[in-house]
Amino acid sequence: MTLVIRNAVRGDGALILAFIRELAAYEKLAHEAVAGAADIERALFSEAPKAFALIAEWDGGPCGFALYFFNFSTFVGRHGVYLEDLFVRETHRGKGIGKALLARLARIAKDNGCGRFEWSVLDWNAPSIAFYKSLGAVAMDEWTIYRLAGDALDRLASED
Repeated sequence: MTLVIRNAVRGDGALILAFIRELAAYEKLAHEAVAGAADIERALFSEAPKAFALIAEWDGGPCGFALYFFNFSTFVGRHGVYLEDLFVRETHRGKGIGKALLARLARIAKDNGCGRFEWSVLDWNAPSIAFYKSLGAVAMDEWTIYRLAGDALDRLASED
């Protein structure tokens, strides 16, 4: 059994979208996954991409992915890596694939001089929370994520 972690390349948009939809279904958020393959291709493989992805392959077949981007911490004064999505197909879980994806992202963070590697997890996702804690990750319980989208985003933007 062979695991390969590779950078996503142009043409992987449909595969990444399939992973995103599987993740959205797992998270009970399928109704929010409205991106198309062209959106993914454009975001990840434009001339100056703002997001990046890794593909995990087990014995030559795709089995998982991680999608990330660089953020910035004013407190640390350095960039960080933010993991937007991590997903391993159920048939391949328990084989170290998720850990391998996270280890590669940690290496990307270190290689780019980043001071942090962060992500969010749904509070009901006990298996993932236990997994992250086993790696030494610490929950940032005192922080709450806020989001503007749709009409609220449009309204605030129109005030500029």
